Amino acid sequence: MKANRHPSKVLGFLFALLLALLPVSPLMAGMLDTGSLIHAATAGAERAALVQRLGSPDVRDALTRMGVDPADAETRVARLTDAEISDLNARLDQLPAGAGVLEVAVIVFLILVVTDVIGLTNIFAFIRPAR
Repeated sequence: MKANRHPSKVLGFLFALLLALLPVSPLMAGMLDTGSLIHAATAGAERAALVQRLGSPDVRDALTRMGVDPADAETRVARLTDAEISDLNARLDQLPAGAGVLEVAVIVFLILVVTDVIGLTNIFAFIRPAR
């Protein structure tokens, strides 16, 4: 009989130890304004639209001609903040219809160059990161 109670005591002790060692983080609650909710809802759509533009054959060809891997460009777009995405989309929407493939490629190239200068990536060999 004593052997039967021993595993339950050990399991009880381990369970209590597990509960005692769990990290506890405080919950923060606050009011959300309508503007931030709308911005959060549209941020995903803007990001998807930019990725779709980068997926077009013309932009992919222009990127490869410039020596930029289109997959790297999509990765960089995924790392952009919501504000940068909305700014980039706003400038792209101002371009005339049917044009702007070169401008999109230049903007993506500039984003890649800036991240190389900052030192976040090392894509271009001719750019030395700032120290």
